Amino acid sequence: MHVATTRRQHKDKIYETHLLRRSYREDGKVKNETLANLSYLPEETIQVIRESLAGKHHVVAGEGFEIKRSLPHGHVAAIAAMANELKLPALLGPACRERDIIYALILARAIRPASKLATSRWFKDSTLGVDLGVVGISTDEIYSAMDWLHARQGTIEAQLAKRHLQEGSRVLYDLSSSWMEGTHCPLAAYGYSRDHKRGKTQIEYGLMTDVDGRPISIEVFSGNT
Repeated sequence: MHVATTRRQHKDKIYETHLLRRSYREDGKVKNETLANLSYLPEETIQVIRESLAGKHHVVAGEGFEIKRSLPHGHVAAIAAMANELKLPALLGPACRERDIIYALILARAIRPASKLATSRWFKDSTLGVDLGVVGISTDEIYSAMDWLHARQGTIEAQLAKRHLQEGSRVLYDLSSSWMEGTHCPLAAYGYSRDHKRGKTQIEYGLMTDVDGRPISIEVFSGNT
């Protein structure tokens, strides 16, 4: 069986006729028999019939396979689109493994703020980790990438200043602090605690922004500054 389509034109309009036919032999001659007129069926239905008779198999959408696992992606795509619009990857530095790790950490900080260890474990649960190749990354790799970023701080801040400041621009500056745990930070010292954490050492950091609040540079100081 097959679907035979004929076309005829009347004035400026073209009419199509779709007939379901079968071919057979009788007395050594090939003959055709019309089994049904399919012309009033939707075009997509006629196409399915045509392809089925040609040996193709069709599967209903959503059937024929089973989803074992899917990774969240919408929030990753949204934040990555904005980061690319801001030219963040190029700002960080040349393409390399360290840049991919830092880029992933920054996006993760915007999507799901957490510790470095928790973030490294979370990478496997979103497309961010897969896209940037950081699934299964170790904390040693993360800290090594952060050392790479620290070495580039001056270059990055100079680019930000060139992008957002002009000669004579007004800037905003604020000094803040964070209390510390542990005993190995060389900048940790006792000082005025904005967090009201008595008995805790702290570090202080100064952030400079343009008048619209875009960060330009940051510097960390001893906690008794």
